Amino acid sequence: MADKVYNFGAGPAMLPEPVMKKIQQEWLDFQGMGISIIEISHRTKEFVAVLDQAKALFRELTGLPDNYRILFIHGGARMQFSALPLNFAGRVRAKKCLYVETGNFASLAAKEAQIFCQVETIASSAATNYDRIPELTIDQIDQNSAYLHITSNNTLYGTRWQKFPETGNVPLIADMTSELLSRQIDYNQFGVVYAGLQKNLGPSGMAMVMVREDLLGHAGKQTPTLLNYTQCDKDNSLTNTTNTFAIYVIKLVLEWLKEQGGVAAIETLNEKKAARLYQVIDGGEFYHGIALPEHRSIMNVSFKTASEELDGKFLQEADAAGLYALKGHRNVGGIRASIYNPMPLVGVEKLAGFMEEFEQRN
Repeated sequence: MADKVYNFGAGPAMLPEPVMKKIQQEWLDFQGMGISIIEISHRTKEFVAVLDQAKALFRELTGLPDNYRILFIHGGARMQFSALPLNFAGRVRAKKCLYVETGNFASLAAKEAQIFCQVETIASSAATNYDRIPELTIDQIDQNSAYLHITSNNTLYGTRWQKFPETGNVPLIADMTSELLSRQIDYNQFGVVYAGLQKNLGPSGMAMVMVREDLLGHAGKQTPTLLNYTQCDKDNSLTNTTNTFAIYVIKLVLEWLKEQGGVAAIETLNEKKAARLYQVIDGGEFYHGIALPEHRSIMNVSFKTASEELDGKFLQEADAAGLYALKGHRNVGGIRASIYNPMPLVGVEKLAGFMEEFEQRN
């Protein structure tokens, strides 16, 4: 094996090493069946047990209330941009849905929803290039709306909602793709929480959707069967052949997270990792953080040097040092360190040390 490489990519992101080894160990012989997990039917008792165990572990780790349903949906988080208005816009006659624009994916979610419902963007930080979470008060929220959608953590710009908005009787929907399970939250604040798998949960291509059960049953007639949350819930996410391997990996990741002490313990570690990098960024004039300090994410640390040329040199030398996939998104540029749950503190320390040494040389 080559020298250890630390993957700071935004997604698909690194998985915990013990999970990868477990997959390798069971790859050819799942639970003594003599075949792989990717070969067994999604309707076998062995796989249904895996699916049910994944849901039970998620509830245990998050404290998700019993009146929320857990769904596994095809297409990742971006497919849910369409599924959300199809399932919930019909709750109100005007089919009016509210959005807060805090970055690229928040903007894409609103744009996609416009195909299916009346969209109103009630707050945005576009004017400051998404360096903050915009102010939002309950007075801005039309109580006759079907829902309010936010992106809780903005991967490109490195911002997050430190406190979630009060919405009155309007269900709050949160795309938590890049921070699910990274911090403790009260799920009772939300009508729906969803996340693509490829950050803190497993391989790309699917999403987990947690939906309060009283919101089910409003899907429009034009809703495709595989995007109908009510049908998916009725069928235990097995309306058709699901991605059995992805759900198996989710279960292993959740088992790993439990072994680390759960969400509270990983949140403490995540805060320590982020603080180490922000310490270097704020410690001089060489690096410049993209997000305002009071709005910073602990999952995605975005920053720049004084020039694009110097950014390029940083990225080239970092890659040679085993610090992989640090290039910022094309919409932002610069450097981005995604330090999801599986990223160990030693990896962050290696990056911080490289940043300090690079600053001294340049």
